[in-house]
Amino acid sequence: MNFKEVNIKNRRATFDYAISETFTAGIVLTGTEIKSIRQGKASLVDTFCYVNNGEVWVKNMYVAEYFYGTYNNHAERRDRKLLLNRKEIANLEKNGKETGFTIVPLRMFINDRGLAKLVIGIGRGKKEYDKRQSIKEREDKRSMARMFEK
Repeated sequence: MNFKEVNIKNRRATFDYAISETFTAGIVLTGTEIKSIRQGKASLVDTFCYVNNGEVWVKNMYVAEYFYGTYNNHAERRDRKLLLNRKEIANLEKNGKETGFTIVPLRMFINDRGLAKLVIGIGRGKKEYDKRQSIKEREDKRSMARMFEK
């Protein structure tokens, strides 16, 4: 797999949350972590972000151990620091403290320079009826696409 093709999505995030604002952040990684991500062996399921002492951290992000990593391999689910500028961190901190809002990772990708980036969004949790509405809209889009194919 070419590292340009790495595009790991958190499909559950857009279903569970109404995303209001997005940011693209760099991730502080070790050597074996970036090698695993370039192979596509990472997951954003059950992942969230938090602000601590003016720094943004991603918690519970899974990055598989690198096969050739020997004794200096990394822990699979450690907290990883995100790189954002001060204005973005202040905005995340302000919105993240409001009730009902959370900071959710949406997508991880490798940019043109070969660096891992994480798209995070500020999301408000959806209610059950909002989720049913999302399912209905998705099914309507599928049925419309089928009609136009014929």
